Amino acid sequence: MQTVYLLNPLIMPNIGLMFWTLVTFLGLLFILRKFAWGPILSGLKEREVSITDALNEAKKAREEMGNMKAENEQLLAQARAERDKILREGKDIRDKMIAEAKAIAQEESKKIMVQAHENIEKDRQKAFRELKDQVVQLAIEASTKILKRELADQDKQEALIGTYINEVNAN
Repeated sequence: MQTVYLLNPLIMPNIGLMFWTLVTFLGLLFILRKFAWGPILSGLKEREVSITDALNEAKKAREEMGNMKAENEQLLAQARAERDKILREGKDIRDKMIAEAKAIAQEESKKIMVQAHENIEKDRQKAFRELKDQVVQLAIEASTKILKRELADQDKQEALIGTYINEVNAN
């Protein structure tokens, strides 16, 4: 006669396995907290400082552009005062030069802003890639060390095998 199992032995909880899974997880969590989060956070702070510096440089560039604009307006006022003294040809040449200076100043300011935004975006993406790579590498190293330490001792291996054999015989 066939015996009907009410509970499948594959879904029965294994206390030993749950204990070692918890111990391994807590060990990994401790190692990551002690060795991984510090370098990761310092790298993020360095990246934050570099981004802040880039933003400050962009702000300085904007201020310089404001100063240049004020200087350009001042030159324009002087040109208007001298306009009556200058011949018609001189006036045409002066107007062309002012227009070119403004165009160059605006073009340079746009280039500086675009370059600053591109550098900030590149640095941010690089920081995230580096952070991801570091976390993955540290997790792999920590897992490898824990497994080597747990299975390095012959007595621990024999005890573990004995435990498994006893569990199989009990079932």
